[in-house]
Amino acid sequence: MSSKPLNNKFQLLPLLVSIAITFTIGIVASLFTRPEITGWYQTLRKPSFTPPNWLFPVAWSTLYLLIAISAYIIWKHRDSRPKYKTAVIIYFTQLALNFSWSIVFFGMHQVLGGLIIIIALLVTIILNIAWFARINKPAAWLLVPYIAWVLFATLLNISICVLNK
Repeated sequence: MSSKPLNNKFQLLPLLVSIAITFTIGIVASLFTRPEITGWYQTLRKPSFTPPNWLFPVAWSTLYLLIAISAYIIWKHRDSRPKYKTAVIIYFTQLALNFSWSIVFFGMHQVLGGLIIIIALLVTIILNIAWFARINKPAAWLLVPYIAWVLFATLLNISICVLNK
């Protein structure tokens, strides 16, 4: 059951903070990714369903915005109950895993390590959706495109692992 927000009024500053946190993680992660797109990543064998390189920043920018809005909605429902605290811990865990995948996969050139992290990321996104749904269902639904994209990215990561053994 969804809880009522502490304040029904739209609050720009907290939304901007949520967006800033989420996009900062994405921007810093891209520092490990971008140089490798035309370098190491280009040398890997990839499956036929690999999207064009330009699609990744478009998809991630959209997803980061949805993730940030979802977090803002949950923040508006904040309280001292364990349900909220657990949701926040899971949220920040999935952000950390999201960030570390780029470092491991692109920065360290560890395809298998990236696969391990992305599987952990999938689990935490599922948990994130489940815990956000306990607080606010629309906030949870905003994360559905994220889980869909990460499922696709996991399939891509598995394929790259297999093709580059």
